[in-house]
Amino acid sequence: MAGTSGAATGPLKGIRVIEFAGIGPGPFAAGMLGDMGADVIRLDRKGSTFTAQKFAGRGRRVVDVDLKDKGSIDAVLELLASADALIEGFRPGVMERLGLGPDVVLARNPRLVYGRMTGWGQEGPLALAAGHDINYISITGALAAMGPAAGPPMPPLNLVGDFGGGALYLVVGVLAGIVEAQRTGKGQVVDAAMCDGAVSLMQMFYEMSAAGRWNERREANLLDGGAHFYGAFECADGQFVSIGSIEPQFYALLRQIAGLEDADFDAQLDQSKWPALREKIAKVFKTKTRAEWCKLMEGTDVCFGPVLTMSEAMTYPHLTERGTFVEVNGVTQPAPAPRFSRTPSSIRPVETAALGDVVSEWSRAKTAAE
Repeated sequence: MAGTSGAATGPLKGIRVIEFAGIGPGPFAAGMLGDMGADVIRLDRKGSTFTAQKFAGRGRRVVDVDLKDKGSIDAVLELLASADALIEGFRPGVMERLGLGPDVVLARNPRLVYGRMTGWGQEGPLALAAGHDINYISITGALAAMGPAAGPPMPPLNLVGDFGGGALYLVVGVLAGIVEAQRTGKGQVVDAAMCDGAVSLMQMFYEMSAAGRWNERREANLLDGGAHFYGAFECADGQFVSIGSIEPQFYALLRQIAGLEDADFDAQLDQSKWPALREKIAKVFKTKTRAEWCKLMEGTDVCFGPVLTMSEAMTYPHLTERGTFVEVNGVTQPAPAPRFSRTPSSIRPVETAALGDVVSEWSRAKTAAE
């Protein structure tokens, strides 16, 4: 089980990563690599505030750097000569203007994997435009598919673009690049665009649409709240529960436990009846509290779960037993994921370091490995 540790224990132990300070998905991606054991050095602008309370910033050493100073740029290049990967999330062209673009860096270290994450990508008509998660997913078909039919689309926080389509794809790309570089001795640039990643996450839905099994109207499909057996329902106490009784055997169990004896429920997949059946099942769920429904359905094959707030999730028995949350310096935060049986991930403290010291340390480590 993942926990806290002062030393790297994960599968990426020995991998050296440079992170150029950013916000949101960039630190999250570097944090994942750090949790898995990579030696992550975050290059912070002098005077910035960085604390261990920023969960995504855990598990790395922080170095203050003046990127407008030529001497500092030279030292960063020397550090990059010993790195396995670089992560940056600036607009296209910023790293080039700093003198740290791919051509310069890869000439210094041909094995380096140069990870670039942006919303729109390094190329294309919108490449230089500002944007946020909601904008990136709005052009992918993802946002249009989310939310109630009566009203505007509703974004799922900034999970799909920033973190799912951006950070996770950057991590996958960087790790794949490192594996390939270990085999060939050649690095490369990884262009992780959030709009590309969000489209990739939509693969199943594009396949369903091509097969005529997805309606572009919201709340008219199996997985978007249209089906009466897949969604969230309010209980008698104003709390909510979720059901996902898609398969016939699970649907039959739902009917049995919830007492859905109305013959109209026999036509599970008749989409013309879904709106009326959803109204009926909503009334049934309002007859009991969330706790009462949990007592009846939790742990069964109904495919059921209580809808929890973040504070409730931290004390939910299944998650506490698995150690899904950990406490670091008195603050409860998500534990590293995924889990490794032999080389477990761990949360290491944030430390400060001097640029020159890290350059010397990495240079010695690289020389010893050659």
